[in-house]
Amino acid sequence: MSGAADDLAFARARVPAAFVPPLRRRLWRLTLWLLLVAWIAGCCVWFDITPGRIAKGSENLGVIVRLMIPPSPGEHWDEIAQSLAQTVAMAFLGTFIAALVAVPLGFLGAGNVVTNWLFHFSLRRIFDGFRGVDQLIWALVFVRAVGLGPLAGLLAIAVADVAVLAKLYAEAIENAERRQMEGVRAVGAKPSLVVRFALLPQVFPVMLAQALYFVESNTRSASVLGIVGAGGIGLSIAERIRIRAWDEVAFIIILLLVTVAIIDTLSARVRARLIGTREGMVRH
Repeated sequence: MSGAADDLAFARARVPAAFVPPLRRRLWRLTLWLLLVAWIAGCCVWFDITPGRIAKGSENLGVIVRLMIPPSPGEHWDEIAQSLAQTVAMAFLGTFIAALVAVPLGFLGAGNVVTNWLFHFSLRRIFDGFRGVDQLIWALVFVRAVGLGPLAGLLAIAVADVAVLAKLYAEAIENAERRQMEGVRAVGAKPSLVVRFALLPQVFPVMLAQALYFVESNTRSASVLGIVGAGGIGLSIAERIRIRAWDEVAFIIILLLVTVAIIDTLSARVRARLIGTREGMVRH
């Protein structure tokens, strides 16, 4: 024990900062913590977050939850089913269009395909600009442009997702194995053939997986777009909240959760089958 104590005392003497940070560092950390606490307190005051308001909100939320039980479709089952089908169709078509447009944009935005730095930098900044606008904003724009209905929601999903998918595709392409590209290029293949036979087979499973995930994610997003008039199940939810038909709201939410779970299961199976088939072709 004395040996360990001596070693500890020796280490403290040699490297005191490892055991007790210098006074300047401790003051700096204390200042940062005080600033964080002050910022949180200021936001609470700014947003009028008080214990009384939270307690009242919790009580109101409890009343809403009690009114949701038991969930019921009411007398509008056909309308709910049609709105849900619209939501799924909007999510699928919007993602499909976005993925189709994002594939060539992803190749153009990849640094190992287009080596011009200025073009690459400019295109990536365009992607960032489009990604900075939320789907709800695009929905409001397209509602004014093409009118109410699912077309506005479809276009909002497509425009909002094309830049996100293009950026993800570009990163996947940049992370592809270079040796396969060099091997195809070594036999005298043109750049287009290098992309077709060396690059695309590597990134296709990643592109497919991301597109399928966006279908699932956009099914949830499309339910929100309907609130601003872009069609889908969101409009049904908003109407029932307005008349306080909470049992029907609960039924629609449960139905939406089940639909998303089914889409997630199906997309996982499709993804596994396609990727597995491609891996089998490579082995043979």
